[in-house]
Amino acid sequence: MSNDPKKDLESKSNNQEHLSRRNFFKKTAQYSVGAIAAASVLSPVKMKADDPAIMEEKVWGTTLGDPVTKNRYGIPSAYEHNNTRRNMKLLQSGNWQASIAMCPIHESEGIITPNGLFFNRTHGGVAHIDPNEHRLMIHGLVEKPLVLTMDQLKRYPSVSRIHFIECPANGGPEWRGPQFNSIQFAKGMMSCAQWTGVYIKDILKDLGLKPEARWMLAEGMDNSHMGRTVPVDKVLDDAMIVWGQNGEALRPEQGYPIRLLLPGWEGNLCVKWLGRLEFTTEPFYAKEETAKYTALKPSGKAIQHFYPLEVNSIITSPCPEKPWTDLKKGDIVEIQGLAWSGQGTITGVDISFDGGKNFVEASLKGLVLPRAWTRFSYLYKYEGKPLLLQSRAMDDSGHIQPSIDQEVAAVGVESVYHRNAICTWEVTAKGEVNNVHIRS
Repeated sequence: MSNDPKKDLESKSNNQEHLSRRNFFKKTAQYSVGAIAAASVLSPVKMKADDPAIMEEKVWGTTLGDPVTKNRYGIPSAYEHNNTRRNMKLLQSGNWQASIAMCPIHESEGIITPNGLFFNRTHGGVAHIDPNEHRLMIHGLVEKPLVLTMDQLKRYPSVSRIHFIECPANGGPEWRGPQFNSIQFAKGMMSCAQWTGVYIKDILKDLGLKPEARWMLAEGMDNSHMGRTVPVDKVLDDAMIVWGQNGEALRPEQGYPIRLLLPGWEGNLCVKWLGRLEFTTEPFYAKEETAKYTALKPSGKAIQHFYPLEVNSIITSPCPEKPWTDLKKGDIVEIQGLAWSGQGTITGVDISFDGGKNFVEASLKGLVLPRAWTRFSYLYKYEGKPLLLQSRAMDDSGHIQPSIDQEVAAVGVESVYHRNAICTWEVTAKGEVNNVHIRS
């Protein structure tokens, strides 16, 4: 006892609170283990009555935290250090350090990729453009050619849409066989975001598109001056000039201050650092476009234009980066993944545990939107036996994701683009996950 009755009362109250807290968690642990964990996703959980993580105060609960403005732009927790973009010399294209950064899709939650994790592909590094000095020129087969400042462009009514962007070479190294025991490097050249900008068709209402216009050339203002031609039908459908991504301005690596967005079409067509749109009767082909963005078929003929991206899917959990090595027989685990299609909206996803011999239907989770990522899920009772896990997606245009044999029969193995064949994860008896190919 002290000479201060008030302090004695506070001390007694704190002790009673601590005992009450300890008794509560003892009872919770006693009742919960058998009642909850035995037949649910909590089955691997080991509950302790005196878990120090519960019973002991941590430093973050007893000291004053950082000022809310310590970082003028917020950053992730230091404990999320594995959730980052990565690159690899095997994916070299020009300067490998400047060309590709792969999205950690296995760490993705929901269908929106944070701007700091969005995959990046450039042909000459990241350009840093002063928006006050940037201009967009629109000319060619229009009645009123003009040059717009960024302020003038943003006077048009804006729209916001959720769409994925995928490099047509996503999964390209896998044509002949597995190259990466990693989902991030096998399928990480894609991401999904909410984009804000203006439909090009709304601008053309003011300019007057001439009837003979059949193509639009889009040119970027970075040092590569990336140029891509787009059919006018797509331009007049849903093509956008975007300046916003996930509620903020585009990042420099995503084409700040503006880029072209062609929902569902090849990412290389979505020209960054956009500076010029020219409408023509004939397509303009840059040397790189004719040499690279085609596919040679087994017949010897090449596919020159296959802009929309096909129906596709991938299981993100488990995967090589997220194995099942901590599971025990009888545990309930959620299989999750992503499906997408540039030709419409995902209508269903099937899952196979035996390499495609038999399939079961998965559930679609959350928002299901056209030309956007769609998340799927399946609750599975783990038996501790080897599996060959696959997912197979379908869309509302009637397309079904093909097997490797079906895709090779149509396109061969000489391409590096538009690989949408079913992917297979081998799950070993120990719960390890490996990237394998299943052929008949």
